[in-house]
Amino acid sequence: MTMTPTRCTSSTFWPRLRGRRLFRASLVVPLLVLAAALLVGGPGAPRPRAAEQAHTDWPQYLGGPDSLQYSALRQITKSNVRQLEVAWTYPVGEGTVRFNPIVVDGVMYVLGGNRAIVALDAATGREIWTHPNEGAVGDRGISYWESRDRSDRRLLYINGGYLTAIDAKTGRTITSFGENGRVDVRIGLHRDVSRIRPLQTGNPGRVYENLIIISLPAGGAAYVSNPGDVHAYDVRTGELKWVFHSVPEKGEFGAETWPDSALAAGGGVHNWSELSVDEQRGIVYIPFGTARFDFYGGNRHGNNLFGNSLVALDARTGKRLWHYQLVHHDLWDYDLPQAPKLFTLKRNGRSVDVVAQATKQGFVFVFDRTTGAPIFPIEERPVPQTDVPGEWTSPTQPFPTAPPPFARQSFTEKDINPHIPAEDQAKLQELLRTARNEGLFTPPSLQGSIEMPGHNGGANWGSSAIDPVKGTMYVVAKNLPTFLRIVAPGASGRGGDVTAPPAGAAPPADPGAQGGAGRGRGRGAPPPPEIPAGAPDGFVPYSSPYDFMFQSNGLSAINPPWSQITAYDLTKGTILWQIPDGEFPRLAAGSHAPRGGPVVTAGGLLFVGTSSDRKFRAYDQDTGKVLWEKDLPAATEGVPAVYEVNGREFIVIPVGGNGLFPPRVGQSPPGPSQYMAFALPRK
Repeated sequence: MTMTPTRCTSSTFWPRLRGRRLFRASLVVPLLVLAAALLVGGPGAPRPRAAEQAHTDWPQYLGGPDSLQYSALRQITKSNVRQLEVAWTYPVGEGTVRFNPIVVDGVMYVLGGNRAIVALDAATGREIWTHPNEGAVGDRGISYWESRDRSDRRLLYINGGYLTAIDAKTGRTITSFGENGRVDVRIGLHRDVSRIRPLQTGNPGRVYENLIIISLPAGGAAYVSNPGDVHAYDVRTGELKWVFHSVPEKGEFGAETWPDSALAAGGGVHNWSELSVDEQRGIVYIPFGTARFDFYGGNRHGNNLFGNSLVALDARTGKRLWHYQLVHHDLWDYDLPQAPKLFTLKRNGRSVDVVAQATKQGFVFVFDRTTGAPIFPIEERPVPQTDVPGEWTSPTQPFPTAPPPFARQSFTEKDINPHIPAEDQAKLQELLRTARNEGLFTPPSLQGSIEMPGHNGGANWGSSAIDPVKGTMYVVAKNLPTFLRIVAPGASGRGGDVTAPPAGAAPPADPGAQGGAGRGRGRGAPPPPEIPAGAPDGFVPYSSPYDFMFQSNGLSAINPPWSQITAYDLTKGTILWQIPDGEFPRLAAGSHAPRGGPVVTAGGLLFVGTSSDRKFRAYDQDTGKVLWEKDLPAATEGVPAVYEVNGREFIVIPVGGNGLFPPRVGQSPPGPSQYMAFALPRK
């Protein structure tokens, strides 16, 4: 399963402040002794606390390797946040902007217009250099690495299916990396790569020591697709150092959860979203997605590890340390949609390093970071069973006993949206009477099934933040039902107006990942089914058109609020507060299908942007009260960045486009796309 890498010294081992390395004479000897001891220690052995992120800068996607979306800066507080003003803007043309900027030594790196990587002065927004790209670029973030002496600083990202390295100081291609600055990430797949299109993803991966760890996207949404193996490459040379097989090969751990015929051809199980690294322990945490096909698994009977599993790997070797599967034999496209959050909780009088994982179905699972033991008990509960020929469903699914769900998990007649036309309401009433609608984990069916939350979430990428000091978690959730119907080959798939997939395209639930082909604006179907190699005799490649159930005026079928923010006390596993996430102007509470990620700060604030009402808000993180809001020229998607330059704290947010699934009521054209930086007035 793995190839053993050369062990390297971490570029983040020594404390760093504002780009200068500070050493205290009294600490040097103890740190060297501890470092020497850890070189012979295995994964799970803590490294020096001095190596921890201070959370006072934003040098990595989501702020740091722990993915907390947290800043320890406290210049902006509850008492002065109303003074926030626009400090600078940087225009990037037209269209959606969701890139989470990173900031190193006062230089910000963003995705600019025409797919260019751009370096900006983080204090002023002035452009320093631009690196043009041809082909798709990972649109959610980028990775940064530096050598120990800081003479070599690199940016790494996926461009046109190639892992690409450029000089962070100049923007020039590093030609010594791979072949002329890039590496085809299909290498290492035990498949005929000539049949696999270039693998592009929005997941920026993570740097650990001298490795860049990335997870491959699946090369399609249908039965025939590649697995989403995890790869680690040498950041200097581009050499592939290890591979973890997300679909086990014969004889590997987890292979028994698949039919033998599916091991060689099984696909999916891809970490299209985000991942996290415990730099002190040398552990990388991968939240995997579903196996292919998304909604019918007659070719893959069994629980299908490592689908829908949180997997902890040795970051140096790719060896599996532990895993926990959060959906067995997924039939709902319930990928684990966001980065695991790494922090410390106080439990029963002691500190426990934990990992928290939010899901599309509206749960938060919390585990001991080293052992994988659940912090709150998880129960296997009976769930509805399939009636589709050739299908198999797990008799039970995992349910955490705490904390309570953050998303709505049922859709009945009493929940029909009163803001849609009466004719639409009547059709929905009839649909809800005839479809399978048995709550969470109702399986797809020939008659049609209600999926709530739908496979867009619940949670999605970038949609939760942690205050590691207080042990509080903040989750932004969509309440968006989906209608699924299983269709045999040759059938039309039409079941009335609700399921007819029209032409048109919309962003897929996993933007940037391959496999969104054929997904319509709220409705869609994967490409025509192709029978996978080794499928069992008599296998029928069913398809499943899906419908996000938007109505004739573009609004969701379900009543508001269409999105919510939930605040948890994870020490107790309880909800502190829950409020609508913004509003739909002049209509209802809760933004419509938002994808604005939160950040939380030591100043006691929670910052979240929205799409329907195009606002950026600061909330009191203790009460949920809105303390400040700012109108934006367009929708905002993605995660803000919080950082400090020359003693001044900034918050920058990507702005652009109409947002995901914009309704047709009250919609105005978006203004210019840009990055907007906010700060307190200069004194």
